[in-house]
Amino acid sequence: MNRSYDVMVAGHLCLDIIPLFPDTGARQIQEILSPGKLVNVGNAKISTGGPVSNTGINMKTLGNKVCFCACVGDDVLGQLTVNLLKASGNAEGIGAVKGAASSYTVVLAPRGIDRIFLHNPGTNNYFGAENLDLKLIQQCRHFHLGYPPLMARMFADEGKELAKIFKIAKEAGATTSSDMTLPDPASPSGKAPWRKILENILPYIDIYVPSIEETFYMLYPEEFLKMKAEHHNAELIDYINPKQYSKLADEIISMGAKMTTLKSGHRGFYIKTASKSVFKNLGAAQPGDFDNWANRELWAPAYQVEKFGSATGSGDSSIAGLLTGYLNGNTIEQSLKYATCLGYQNVCVLDAVSGIKDLKTTKEMIRSDMPMIDTHLDGNGWKYNQDLKIFSGIKDKLSLATNELKKSFTIVER
Repeated sequence: MNRSYDVMVAGHLCLDIIPLFPDTGARQIQEILSPGKLVNVGNAKISTGGPVSNTGINMKTLGNKVCFCACVGDDVLGQLTVNLLKASGNAEGIGAVKGAASSYTVVLAPRGIDRIFLHNPGTNNYFGAENLDLKLIQQCRHFHLGYPPLMARMFADEGKELAKIFKIAKEAGATTSSDMTLPDPASPSGKAPWRKILENILPYIDIYVPSIEETFYMLYPEEFLKMKAEHHNAELIDYINPKQYSKLADEIISMGAKMTTLKSGHRGFYIKTASKSVFKNLGAAQPGDFDNWANRELWAPAYQVEKFGSATGSGDSSIAGLLTGYLNGNTIEQSLKYATCLGYQNVCVLDAVSGIKDLKTTKEMIRSDMPMIDTHLDGNGWKYNQDLKIFSGIKDKLSLATNELKKSFTIVER
């Protein structure tokens, strides 16, 4: 369908302030930060953050026509945020709330230590259906909204406002997608009835793109917290087995999503899709090959990183890669490669956008046969295709011939 924009990226938007920490060899945050201590840091990277920025700007870098939709305050931070975004797309959908403070995040990311975010949600808590510009959405093939757990109105009242937003986007004819964040269990977001919220919103979401931990927590919070305690509060990516991935994905699809990812950091990028019969209601952006995208269960390993920068925005970047492949009519296998390659590009730098390459360079990187991280899928019924470098699930039909996929990575400018 011919529309002016490939994608509207809506939802959470903030200004990121990321100080550069020298690598002192410390691997525990208390070795760096303690009361009364002065910590010398390098220059700060200042950029827009959140999925509106991270996913939107990175999709622009890959050649998509992008417009933005979000809330900022009528303050200096808000003006700076909008001015930075105008260089990457149409910012007419970003409204200013009079007298309100804009959102910002201080990202503490010392080398070798998991990130700490000092976040003020600001005007993100005001975002609602009234902020949507229907005429702009009608010009977009796809509508993506990110980080509802960080936006108060999105998880209030069992997600009523969030469902309303996605219903508007669907009625405007756009294909839809949504990303999440992992709520703090002690916060109002963490105590929200996320299973019920998902039941209310997923009938209007075509491509659901959360992480494995986010999905596990939202569907089974008690089991999630129990496992966290058993593993001394470590990330659970390495402890959730492939059968649990399939089970969680099946639940998401049964609630109405037509496809779902379970992003997994260093373990790569998992996706499962519904049958072709439900794809007819996707909207303006549809797969290039319905048979290739339907009834799939695939897992693409992550690429090894030689010099780690920061994982800030890596999930948003991988989504930008996946959606770009989808919107360009590429195969699901190629789209997964874009997802993992964008994630790799992201973690090589400190911020969420400066490391992202254009589509031509990204294709060249994929074809260069970069080393991958072991996803630990052996013995779980997953089959590895050496040529495609992708795992397929027990019931998946790896339908694309190897030579066809290789042809699909021929460098062709859009």
